[in-house]
Amino acid sequence: MFANEVPTIIEIDMRRIAKINIWLTICLCLLFLILNGLIHQNFSGSMNIWDFFLFFVLYIVLIALHEIFHLIGFMLFGKVRFSQLDYGVNLKLGVAYATTTQPLTNKAMKRSLLLPFWTTGALPSLAGFMLNSNLLVIVGAFLIAGAAGDFYMYKELRRFPNGALIKDDPELPRLYVFQERI
Repeated sequence: MFANEVPTIIEIDMRRIAKINIWLTICLCLLFLILNGLIHQNFSGSMNIWDFFLFFVLYIVLIALHEIFHLIGFMLFGKVRFSQLDYGVNLKLGVAYATTTQPLTNKAMKRSLLLPFWTTGALPSLAGFMLNSNLLVIVGAFLIAGAAGDFYMYKELRRFPNGALIKDDPELPRLYVFQERI
């Protein structure tokens, strides 16, 4: 880090993000179901108990993959070693997390924040549209909405230069931004 520098702190208000997530999930599910119906000229959408079970399994697996893709982003874009990664569930906050002990450049952190959106949100949604699968469309909508916190962090990081160093807080949804002073 930069010697004697006080970092700028970016912190997520989890209650606010939860509200955004709920509304975004509802809106995206409705939008995607309507869009899928328009694409395929078929608005039937029956679901049975197995569909609900499959949704639950896919959702849990994709949440885990979402965090794994953050870790992959840290290694791929930030050149972080595997031993510098951590992953788990914060039961107190009710969220899965992926973090690194190694600071990343702002550019690498922004890429790492958005990688899971593309892989666990956008791709399942696109597959759902292509295969006329309301199940995949809904799972994709849930995961896209679930990336609201990542998009918030990304938006906040856009204020800083690509070379700024970003340190992820290992316990809280918080980033520390270190910039070189001129």
